[in-house]
Amino acid sequence: MKKTKNIGINVIPPKETCLDPHCPFHGRISVRGRIFKGQVVAKDIQKTAMVEWPRQFFIKKYERYEKRKTRIKVHNPVCINAGVGDIVTIVECRPLSKTKSFVIIQNESSKS
Repeated sequence: MKKTKNIGINVIPPKETCLDPHCPFHGRISVRGRIFKGQVVAKDIQKTAMVEWPRQFFIKKYERYEKRKTRIKVHNPVCINAGVGDIVTIVECRPLSKTKSFVIIQNESSKS
């Protein structure tokens, strides 16, 4: 059983353990930079999830706001295992692949 390490962010660590080297709690990856909360809209087999959150964009010509959404691919560690529809907290890390530079650190839907 691997010990959970402190990642420097005030979140509840997962109860499960994993052998994933890209897990911030049990692997070698360190986290830094921006933190976001969003909803998982897609889940892939390769430990990847798609997270999106809404934002407002100002259109200067019409002096109004329009709704837009931000969608990014994130690493989904085995110990967290977020599913479609879950609200998650993600944090920036070093690039893990061509499109992944974020990792899920907390599943808000499963904490009780």
